[in-house]
Amino acid sequence: MDEDLAPLHTYLENLGHSTAKPRTRAFVLYLELKGQHHRRLAEHGLAEAVSLAAALPNIDVLGADVVRLAKANPAMLLGSGKVNDFKQIFTADEIELVLVDGTLSPVQQRNLEKEWGVKILDRTGLILEIFAERARTREGVMQVELAALTYQRTRLVRAWTHLERQRGGLGFVGGPGETQIESDRRAIDDQVVRIKRQLGKVVKTRELHRAARRKVPFPVVALVGYTNAGKSSLFNRMTGAEVLAKDMLFATLDPTMRGVTLTDGRKVILSDTVGFISDLPTELVAAFRATLEEVLAADLIIHVRDISHPETAEQSADVIDILTSLGVKDTTSQIEVWNKLDLVNDGTALNLREQADKSDHTFAVSAFNGQGIDGLVNAISTVFDQAKFTSSISLPFDQGRAYAWLHAQNIIQTENQDDLGWQFTLLWTPRQEKGFFSLTGIAAANC
Repeated sequence: MDEDLAPLHTYLENLGHSTAKPRTRAFVLYLELKGQHHRRLAEHGLAEAVSLAAALPNIDVLGADVVRLAKANPAMLLGSGKVNDFKQIFTADEIELVLVDGTLSPVQQRNLEKEWGVKILDRTGLILEIFAERARTREGVMQVELAALTYQRTRLVRAWTHLERQRGGLGFVGGPGETQIESDRRAIDDQVVRIKRQLGKVVKTRELHRAARRKVPFPVVALVGYTNAGKSSLFNRMTGAEVLAKDMLFATLDPTMRGVTLTDGRKVILSDTVGFISDLPTELVAAFRATLEEVLAADLIIHVRDISHPETAEQSADVIDILTSLGVKDTTSQIEVWNKLDLVNDGTALNLREQADKSDHTFAVSAFNGQGIDGLVNAISTVFDQAKFTSSISLPFDQGRAYAWLHAQNIIQTENQDDLGWQFTLLWTPRQEKGFFSLTGIAAANC
């Protein structure tokens, strides 16, 4: 094992002996393939994998190591020498579960399980397991179940005419038992159709809620960022809410929304979303799209970064990649928040504040002690002030409800009448414009 990993192994040893009644003895392997682009250092990737494993309450991580490979073995992933070396370690430490931070084919997973005599989860399986543990709302549970079923369907590996073990579901570690492959696939497909139908109703309900919010003068501000960047802590600091905020990956799954009154009296809706992570499983991105669409509908996105993390730049790049894949447009207003300023030394904190001061859209803060929060709140108001623009519209007399709405918004600059209706000059935001045309059903070009 690498000498650079000695502190981590010491931590893991202490972690393993600190639990009175260990439930599942686990070992973490981080894969680094030669020639493959790696955005982060292997040691940091291993530390994140260990944190992911520690996020499960029934797992005791007793060891971890980086596995550097020239190329992946199609059958076993690892070469025979490494397979035998790890088999000795797992046998000596009585390891029951191996968490491989990488992608395993069903064949590789099956063969390694047979060779080592342990259960194996790859990165996707582990993240799904964490999400299954964290989901609280009915929608969240359905989204995780859909992602798990989609993943599970690819894990059906034939061993003669029956499954050796059916992997997946909402309990990958234990496994629900043995069934025939074809029967399994039919059952999974039926469940997927059922859940997609239910989630389709959720999507419609969310769109109705978004349409209703567009009709009121409250902009939506979405907090996004890498998992454990401090989004929930910032959310609590700004709203006075008590959303779960822990030093743990994916402590918050289900989105939360709260109203916030800014210093100038303006009201906005603040949304706390699920944290992102590198190599986020495609099954999860697809399943949580209904939830993540709240980000697409936001008037302002606040990208929260853990500025104290050694790979904060790499984490930021991962978040931007996911936002791009979701379809977030460059035209959407964004603010970058460098959080956890309290975790860096005074000199570094001063330098970060000076760098942030040079940008209109970057703010160095500490959600823990409130440092820099006032400047961030003021900046949110400024963003919405800058977003206003002037338009001239005509409104027929039969649109009395829309007429009242315009006056309630306090956006009318001039008002006149002719035989056909009212003529207005308006100073409003893109959100208000969208809300107006949604309310009236009139096409923008017709105004």
